[in-house]
Amino acid sequence: MRKCKITVLKKTLNYELAQQYCEANISTCPCLEEGQEFIAGFEKPQNFCDWAWNDIHKYVVVLLSGGNFSTDAFEDWMKDDKSMIACCTDGIRPVVFKLEKIDC
Repeated sequence: MRKCKITVLKKTLNYELAQQYCEANISTCPCLEEGQEFIAGFEKPQNFCDWAWNDIHKYVVVLLSGGNFSTDAFEDWMKDDKSMIACCTDGIRPVVFKLEKIDC
């Protein structure tokens, strides 16, 4: 059975934007930790951020459906065609993920 391993690679903070636009003292994403791993099928893994899932789900579906990111617009993009680097669309504190197709 094919699954997708999701690894939290990096939590970032656009500090200048946070200072300019946010009311509270903002830090990096409180929902996820760097190095954290999740195994997913087509459904959101337990304890995974709903917003981040909505942003990366399309990549997970491609990997689980047998597709890859080494053709067309993604030609010569990823070294491993069974993986993709993606992020959530939080403009203040985006989180970067590594998505890997795995067989279970």
